[in-house]
Amino acid sequence: MDLGLRSKVALVTGGASGIGAAVVRMLVSEGSRVAFVDQNENAGAKLAGELSTSEHKPHFIKGDLTRETDCQRCVAETLGTWGGLDILINNAGANDAVGLEGSPDEFMSSLQKNLFHVFAVTHFATDALKRARGVVINVSSKVAVTGQGHTSGYAAAKGGVNALTREWAAALAPHGVRVNCVVPAECDTPQYQKWFGTQPDPQEAKSQIEKLIPLGQRMTTPDEIAAAIAFLASPRSAHTTGQLLFIDGGYTHLDRALTQSRHQWSDPSRAA
Repeated sequence: MDLGLRSKVALVTGGASGIGAAVVRMLVSEGSRVAFVDQNENAGAKLAGELSTSEHKPHFIKGDLTRETDCQRCVAETLGTWGGLDILINNAGANDAVGLEGSPDEFMSSLQKNLFHVFAVTHFATDALKRARGVVINVSSKVAVTGQGHTSGYAAAKGGVNALTREWAAALAPHGVRVNCVVPAECDTPQYQKWFGTQPDPQEAKSQIEKLIPLGQRMTTPDEIAAAIAFLASPRSAHTTGQLLFIDGGYTHLDRALTQSRHQWSDPSRAA
C-alpha cells in the first residue's frame, strides 16, 4: 500500500534511537523528507549516515529539547532545510522514575524533560502545520493510564500528552490539522534493554514482563509502533483525529487472566 508520504516533510523528536529511529527509517523508506532532533550526537550522525543513500537523506539536528531555544531552532532548521513542515512527531522522552519520594524540583525537571518540549515544539511548528494542513502525532505511555508506582513525573507528563492530543485536535480542526497519539506499553527499545541489563537475571526479567502481554506474550517492537505512526501521518487516515491508539498487544485493557495461560482464551469457565 502506498501511504502517500512521498516528499512529505517530517520532524521527529528523539529520533536517534528506539521508537524515534524506527520512525525515521520508516518515513525515509516511504520517500519522506525527514529532519530529526536528538541530544545524542553520535547516534544521530550514525543514523543519518546509515540512511545517506536514500532518496532524501535525513537531516540530523543536535538539540536539547529542555531548552526553548532548541525547540524553536529544530523547527526553524527543518523549515530551512526542507522548505515546509507536514508532519510533527513528538516522540522524545524517558521514564526517569521520579516518584513521590522525589523533590518538587525533581518533579518539575521530569515535566521539563517529558512534557515541556511537546508543547514548545508544537507551538513553534503550528503556523507551518496550518499552512500544510498537516499532522501532529504524539507518543505517550500506558503509564498515563495504568500508573506504575514511583514515577509521578513521567506519569503526569504522559497524562498531559494524552490531554494535549485531544485539546490540540479540537483547536486545530478548523485549520485541517489532525492530532493523534500512539500509546505503547512494553516496547523492546534500547532503553528497556539497558534496564534489563541492571537486573540479576536479564532474560528472566524480560520473560516475566512478556508473560503479562496477552497477544503473543512478547514485547512490542519499535517497528510496530513506527508503522502505526506512519499510518496516522498519512492521507490514509485523513479523517482520524483526537485518538489515543494503544499499540501494546492488549497489555493495557485486556483481562490479566488472559496472561495466566494461553488456554485461558477458550476456558468456558470465564465465559461470563
